[in-house]
Amino acid sequence: MAKFIVEGGTPLRGEITAAGNKNSALPLIAASLLTNEPVTLRNVPRIRDVRGMLDILCGLGAEVQELDPHAIRINTANVNKTDLDPKLSGEIRTSLLFAGPMLARFKRVSIGQPGGDVIGRRRTDTHWLALQALGARLESSQSGYRLEAPGLAGAEVHLDEASVTATENALLCAVRTPGRTVIRNAASEPHVQELAMVLVQMGARIHGIGTNTIEVKGTSELRGVDHEIWSDHMEVGTLMALTAMTHGEVTVHRCAPTHLQMTRVMFKRLGVDSRIEGDDLIVPAKDDYVIEEDIGGRIPKVQSGLWPGFPSDLTSMATAMATQAHGTVLIHEWMFEGRMFWVGTLGSMGARLVLCDPHRVLIVGPSQLYGSDIRSPDIRAGLALLGAALCATGTSVISNAEQIDRGYDAIDERLRALGAKIEREA
Repeated sequence: MAKFIVEGGTPLRGEITAAGNKNSALPLIAASLLTNEPVTLRNVPRIRDVRGMLDILCGLGAEVQELDPHAIRINTANVNKTDLDPKLSGEIRTSLLFAGPMLARFKRVSIGQPGGDVIGRRRTDTHWLALQALGARLESSQSGYRLEAPGLAGAEVHLDEASVTATENALLCAVRTPGRTVIRNAASEPHVQELAMVLVQMGARIHGIGTNTIEVKGTSELRGVDHEIWSDHMEVGTLMALTAMTHGEVTVHRCAPTHLQMTRVMFKRLGVDSRIEGDDLIVPAKDDYVIEEDIGGRIPKVQSGLWPGFPSDLTSMATAMATQAHGTVLIHEWMFEGRMFWVGTLGSMGARLVLCDPHRVLIVGPSQLYGSDIRSPDIRAGLALLGAALCATGTSVISNAEQIDRGYDAIDERLRALGAKIEREA
């Protein structure tokens, strides 16, 4: 089990380029199943979840060629299996994304129970309800899911929640399903938009990209594509918080500025200044961070929301950042009932906080944090704890660092280039 050894107290300074969006790369890998022609993806983040998706593809018979450390070419022309390896399926949540394209191409698929972060109940029902609306038949068991669809047809698909991956699964199936499909209550995050735009480049007919109602007219064939993945706005938000927590000054290149509006609003509420210059985000040096009170001196709130709201995946970083700002703030993560349980570890490092219930934590800052032996519970909380360690007094040991590796490309190496005192121990 890998560990990060972190000596706190050094400001991050310098320039860094944002990695490719993990949440774009994973569905685009699944989309390669929709064509017999090669699919080339560039700016692919080197993370464990990407490797897991590629391993599943190879197990089905696909060929994957590494063009350089961040570029791959996928050819699924010789895929001849419809049963995903259950062990590999169980290691990542996004193994679910193979359901839609496999049904569209082969009319059947078998998937083991998906893995992923343990942040509360993460229901899969929305995926199956969407695919059933298109004609799929589902058999479920403790070991996984089997779907067959001998007669797919376009349909009205009303998602019972605006799930990102369920929207993507419905899209991946609908683009090669005969007839007209309308997906309502669709998610509209940037990575959903990117998937839809790439599918259009491949020959799909999609209208309503970026809205909550997406119309698809199915086509029998799609072509290959060569696409450079957009930058990861979640990583950019993370770097904003890490810079501020360490009282540093960092420029983030290729920051995807149009995806950062609400992130910048919410971090400004925590006292974090930032500015956009072209395609760069600059977080300037600052001695003190002060939480902006609501009118009348009332306690402000940072709350996750559906796009274009504040991303749920950044609530952990906002929580960690708030411990270093003057004032009181309520962090409200309403989507996942297990997302905030990691804050007990933050409290053990010296943070002044109250976990009000599974969804809300009250932070009173600033707090002097102290190095500690801690464990990364999931991708986002792990990075938040890494931020706490970077601004703490003393040395921290973060075990289960593989969780962080699932979502962040060589984060220890890249933070070292900004001056962080962080080492990896196998």
